[in-house]
Amino acid sequence: MADTPSSADASAVEPDMRIPVTVITGWLGSGKTTLLNHLLKADHGHRLAVIENEFGEVDVDSELVSIREDLEPGQEQIMMLNNGCLCCTVRDDLVDMLNRLIERRDQFDRIVIETTGLANPAPIIQTFFIEESVAINMKLDGLVTLVDAKHVEQHLNEKKQGGAVNEALEQVAYADRIVLNKTDLVSPEDIERVTERLKGINGMATILKATRAQVPTDYVLGVGGFDLERIDADLLVEKEDDHHHHGDDHHNHDEHDHHHSHDEDHHHDQGDDHHQSHAHAHSDESGHSSPEDGHAGHKRKHHHHDHHHDDSVTSVSVVLDGEMDINKINFWLGALVEMRSEDLYRMKGVLAIQGFDRRFVCQGVHMLFEGMPDRPWKEGEKRTSKMVFIGKDLDGALLKEGFEACRVKPDDAPAS
Repeated sequence: MADTPSSADASAVEPDMRIPVTVITGWLGSGKTTLLNHLLKADHGHRLAVIENEFGEVDVDSELVSIREDLEPGQEQIMMLNNGCLCCTVRDDLVDMLNRLIERRDQFDRIVIETTGLANPAPIIQTFFIEESVAINMKLDGLVTLVDAKHVEQHLNEKKQGGAVNEALEQVAYADRIVLNKTDLVSPEDIERVTERLKGINGMATILKATRAQVPTDYVLGVGGFDLERIDADLLVEKEDDHHHHGDDHHNHDEHDHHHSHDEDHHHDQGDDHHQSHAHAHSDESGHSSPEDGHAGHKRKHHHHDHHHDDSVTSVSVVLDGEMDINKINFWLGALVEMRSEDLYRMKGVLAIQGFDRRFVCQGVHMLFEGMPDRPWKEGEKRTSKMVFIGKDLDGALLKEGFEACRVKPDDAPAS
């Protein structure tokens, strides 16, 4: 269980020396391999170990390869590139490959994983929190999703049997950063429409437009998408971008939150430690909320959306002034995670807790949830609590109602 605000040590945290891992995902043909080759050739000063989780031969430019090492004939191989980077293929067991790389720790600084085009990113994300040997030695830096501007709507519109969410939606929903690639193949109007739709699915991700997957290296490496220490900055980015909010259908941000803009480099993290222990699941009635609109103002009129895409996956932001009751918010978040964990893809928040002089930051991926004390509140700074949820079939009104019920009322006595 995560520390509660009363028991956590808010003193300086030791530097995290684990190996940072970036996951690159995207539908077939979105430009993942092109981006990888850019990273392998770029002069960024990092020694990368690249893991390709695709079928077929590793699609790395042959002139880069200096040594090829077959681990199992026809199955896995590791190639040493002449720029000092490693490139590996993995067919079945990603954890086994990650453990093999730990033994070569002195040969690289970072790991980049390219998933198959049909992959749901959730199992890969959870590997870095559930697999002990991996979690001790590596940390997930962020998930970067490439989107083909010309064909993404076709993929997002695909209907799966039994109401299942299609993989293209999931890849957008879990992303910390999105590369809207191949923008040279579509009109400005198409780009605007697609951008707004992507924001509707994931209001926390930064979106950067690109052609031929040409993006700055630091947009892909050093994301910090799962660093609790960076959650506050990311949520503030949402706030700044609020005005031109992007109308997404769901989020409704009528106020401060949302979306950062597309062409900026903000990442969004989401740590996973719920602030005070709620992560673990308790049950309750108020925990039914379902993430969806979050702000009170869901009734906004979103500019250009006359075309309604009923994406089952949406993002919801909820922002409230005032302090939260530690017991109520702990219970509500715990119940929410317990009852809706399968549908809650990602969440993150910054909370003002009554009786504590520090902010509390939290994040979660399905059942995984963690949190910790952040910096002290500044003198005169308004105490505001904010949560952003991304998930399937979220009910924003219920989420807002549940979150508001945790706010301290003027006549409530301070928590003991």
